[in-house]
Parts: sequence; structure tokens; C-alpha cells
Amino acid sequence: MSKVDALPRGGHVVSTVVGPGVLIVLLFAAATALAWRHLAAEVPPSQWLEALVAPNIANPKQMLLHYSAFPRMAVALLSGAALGLAGAVCQQVLRNPLAEPTTLGVSMGASLTVVAASLWAPWLFAFGREWVAMLGGFAAAMCVFGLAWGRGLSPLTLVLAGLIVSLYCGAVTSALALLNHDYLYGLYIWGAGFLNQYDWSTAAFLAPRLLVALALIVLMVRPLTVLGLDDETGRNLGLGLTGARTFTLVVAFALSASVVSVLGVLGFVGLAAPALVMLAGARRFVDRLIWAPLCGAGLLLLTDQLVQLIPSGYREMPTGAATALLGAPLLLVLLPRLRSAIPLGRGRGSVEPRSRHPLLLIVAGLVVLAFVTWMALAVGVDRDGWHLDGLAGIQEFLPWRWPRTAAALAAGAMLGIAGTLLQRMTGNPMAAPEVMGISSGAAMGAILLLFIVQAPSRTSQIAAGGIGALAVLAAILVLSRRSAYSPDRLLLAGVATSAGLGAIVAAAMASGDPRMATVLTWLAGSTYQVGGAEAGVVCAIAAALLAATVPLVRWLDILPLGAPVASSVGLNVATARFAIMLITAFLTAAATLVIGPLSFAGLMAPHMARMMGAQQARHHLALACVIGAVLMTLADWGGRVIIFPFQMPAGLLATMIGGPYLMWLLHRAR
Repeated sequence: MSKVDALPRGGHVVSTVVGPGVLIVLLFAAATALAWRHLAAEVPPSQWLEALVAPNIANPKQMLLHYSAFPRMAVALLSGAALGLAGAVCQQVLRNPLAEPTTLGVSMGASLTVVAASLWAPWLFAFGREWVAMLGGFAAAMCVFGLAWGRGLSPLTLVLAGLIVSLYCGAVTSALALLNHDYLYGLYIWGAGFLNQYDWSTAAFLAPRLLVALALIVLMVRPLTVLGLDDETGRNLGLGLTGARTFTLVVAFALSASVVSVLGVLGFVGLAAPALVMLAGARRFVDRLIWAPLCGAGLLLLTDQLVQLIPSGYREMPTGAATALLGAPLLLVLLPRLRSAIPLGRGRGSVEPRSRHPLLLIVAGLVVLAFVTWMALAVGVDRDGWHLDGLAGIQEFLPWRWPRTAAALAAGAMLGIAGTLLQRMTGNPMAAPEVMGISSGAAMGAILLLFIVQAPSRTSQIAAGGIGALAVLAAILVLSRRSAYSPDRLLLAGVATSAGLGAIVAAAMASGDPRMATVLTWLAGSTYQVGGAEAGVVCAIAAALLAATVPLVRWLDILPLGAPVASSVGLNVATARFAIMLITAFLTAAATLVIGPLSFAGLMAPHMARMMGAQQARHHLALACVIGAVLMTLADWGGRVIIFPFQMPAGLLATMIGGPYLMWLLHRAR
């Protein structure tokens, strides 16, 4: 690195100090004003120092400040700074504005371990819940490292592996929660990110860990600065890329796991804080290393103070969920100013396999689909055990089985196509329908309807979900229009929107409202409410939308080559992306409104098709469509019979069936 890079001059120095400084001052000024209001309502300001240092035991309000209010503020500052620091490090190392420990599996791994230990090994909590959660976070991180090791921990492969592991852990956690809803209700509160404190133990737990992590990162500033460049430059400068990435990511993971272990998931802070300070002018990593922790601390403190403004009768709003509600709009407003300083790069992995006979793969897939469909209609289980129905038995159970089977098949096909469209349009295998936020928008519409209408019908639920999905679609298209729907803006807008809507869903789940049990089942991807009329409609919609993708084949072969190449051959990139986004949105919304916002099929089917050798767009689309249909049909049948007389939602089971296979394929593709 040259001296000019190390010591920038003129306006650049001013922008890296004034812009982020103004942002931090505004955050802390607003948080301080609200904190002053809350504290003054309890104890006069003249008694605050006494309440902090040596509270009067005879004064209950001073005791409340000493053991609750002040520790809560300290925890907000410490955890916000820790997450901001961890996010800045991950984004620098991976050169990806979507990277943070949460997207790399740490948070969901910790959550899964706590849930599993609560059910099967409660004796582990004798060592402390934080150690149980940290064990899960590190186990998930090690799994991510193992999947990406064959490609030298390349940025894209590592983030993709983290996304897969995180989704898989989340699906297993949701399945356990569905089967043990009453017993695990308390974990919803922990997982939602409440900051309520009753002593100083949590602050004392976080403070030394933050200081140690900060010291280690400061020692690694020069290697981390080089890691922000391309891999070839790092090698030419003599930096061991794998070792440097491993060390710094382990530090970030440990810091994030420490926060999750005691507070639950505080979503969006690690993603928003580095992005906001970069948008404010902190371009260099050293600048972001200074300002991102401060921004995270101010953002979380301000959010927690805003949460406490909610009337006491409704103070079940988790701070973690509220953070996303505050951070998502801020990032969306500033998103048009985001430059591609940290591009969504590609890994340096090997060339993917290419089949010499892709049509045979598609035919084989159709044969498997036919067999799975027959099995879903003919094979069942009852109190007498498993049985294979003949023609008469199939006809007898057909009115109950065919709607679910048809809906699952059509929804899986649509999700497979939607994921393929997104991945080829963006040239990024992290892209999936869920990233767009359309599924979260549909879920939000259905949840709001439950609070507005006492007993909503199935038709009204579908209509409300459709309105929510289309509203999110319109917002993302508007936000991405100025950048010609470029991939990085599109994915960032989708993540921000999905995080904000997902926070509302998490808050509703943590409220304990009995209506949320039904919503939780729907969110998991259950087809048990689908009737014949709905199945027919969704099949017709699927056929129409799948036919609409045929004219897009030529565009999908060109767009992965990049916008300059596509424009040079006469393709209007903005128009092509808009059309693909529109069809993708309708495909995802149609599947979501029938069987819920599935968490994995849209990401998994295109990957399976590509890794099997379907590289050309027409073959990729067809094979992903078939794989998605097979996966969802098999999952719906398995959900009906595996734990009879209970049922497992098809979306969760699809994740648990396909997740390990996708991990194996990712590990195998070197």
C-alpha cells in the first residue's frame, strides 16, 4: 500500500471525518435526549450519579436505575459496538456489503443449539447458556468454513455456505419450535433480542470480549486493508489469504456469538452500521473500523430508547426487531448513494460441470417427478401402519391428497424457476426469491389481516398476502430503478426490506398472541389448508408464468456475462432486468400465497441443476423447475406421513431434505 493510500489528503480526509462524525453525533444526541427523558421521569438528574455509583437501598427508584436502566444502556452500547465491529470486519474480508456474522450462520447456529439443549440436554445450561449458544455458533461457523475450504475460503463461496447453513439451522429450529410450541415459547423472547437487564452481569460479560476483539483487529489493520483488494494483489504482496481471513473471521464470529449468547439475535446492526458510515463518507477500512462500532452503539441505544416509548401495555416489542425497523429505512433512503466500493465479487472456484446430455437429465427428472407424484397419491400411513393403495384406494383418497400434491408441485416448480431467474440475472448464486423480501411482504400482509379482521377467510388471507407481496415488489423496483436494477443495489434493497418486515414478524411471534400459532405454521410452508379450487388456480397461474419465462431464455444466457457485454450485443439491460424481476416476483408471490414463504427451495433447486451440469439457460430453467417440483412434492408427502398423526410443514421438510445434499454438492464442487 502506498503512502498516498495510507495518508489521503484534502477533501477525502474531511469526508471521512465530518460525514460519519455528523451521523454519530446525531444518533447519540437523539439517544441521549430520549434517555434523559426516561431517567428524569424516574429520578431527578441530581441523583443520577448516586444511583449509578452507590444507590440508596431505601430508594426503590434509584435501585431500579442502578440495576435495570443503566445496565440496559451499557449493554446496548457494548452490543451495538460489538456487532458494528464484527460487521465491518466481515464486509472488509469478504468484500461484500451483505456479509456479517448473522449471514454466515453464527446467530442461527447459536439459536438451534439453545433450542436443542432445552429439549434434550437441559443439564448443559449448568455451564451457562452463553457457552451453549457459543458452541452452536462456532459449530455452524466451522461447518461454513469446511464447505468453503476447498475453494480457499473465497468470498463468494464462504458467504454462500453461510447462507445455506443459516437457512438450514433456521429450518430445523422452526421445526422443533412447531412441534414444541408451548414448551419453547420462552425462546421466542430470547431469540427476538430483548435488552431488559436486572444487574450488571451482561455488561461485565460483553466489555472484556469487545476490548480483546478490538485489540486483535487493530493488530490486523494492515492485512485487513490488503484483504479489501482483489486476491491477486494480496498474493503479490505476500499475504496468506486463507490464514488472514480465517483469523479475522474467527474473531468476528466469537464477538458476535458472545452477543447472541446473552441477548439473542439483534438483527441488522452488523449490516447497517458499516454500510451507513460508508455512505456517510468513511471509504477506507481504518475509517470504518473507527466509525462502525460507534454507529452500531448509537443505533442500538437509540432504538432501545425508542422501544421504551411504547406504552407499557404493549412493551413486548423486542429491541432486536425494532433495530431492523429503524435501520432498514435508513439504509433504503441512502442506498442510491452507495458506490460499488465493495462489489459483490465472485470466488475463484473451479469451472462448474457441464453435462453433454442435458435433455437426458431433464427427462430423468420428469420420470422421478412422475414417480414421486404417484407415491404421494398412493402411499400413506394410518393407525395400522404403512399401506400402498391400488387404483380404488387412490380414487378414495384423491379428494384430500391431490390438492396438496398439485399445490406443492406447482409451488416448487415456480420457486425453482424464480431462483434460476434471479441467479442468472444477477450473476450471483446468493440470489434467491427470499432475498427480494417478497415472501416477507406476503407474510406481513397476512399477519396484519389477523389483527384487523376477527376471523379472516382463506380468500381474504390470499388477498392480503398478495397486497403485501406486490407492495414490497413495487418498493424494490422503485429503489433499484435509478441504478438500472443493478445486482448489488437489488440484493441490498431486498435484504433491507426483508429485514424490516421480518422484524415485525419476529415481534408478533414474541408477543404470545395465540393467533401467531396459525401464522407460524403458514410461515413454515404448510399445504394442509389448500383445497381443490385453490390447487387448480395455482396450477393455472404456474403454467402461465412458466410459459412467460420462455422468451427470456436468450437474455438469461447473456446477462451473466455482465452489463457491458450485454449492452454491446444490443440488449437493453434495464428493460431485461425489469421484466425478469416482474416475472420472478409473481412466481414467488403465487407460491408464497398458497404454501407460505418457503425458506430454501428457491435457492436450492437452481444450484442442484447447475451442479448437475445444466449450464445453458433453457436447460437450467427446465431442470430447476423439475427439481423444485420434485423437492416440494416429496416434502409435502413426507410431512404427512413421517410423524403421523402429526404433520410437518412442507417448506421445513424441504429444507431438511435438500439442505444436506446441497452442502455436499457445494463441498464437492472444487
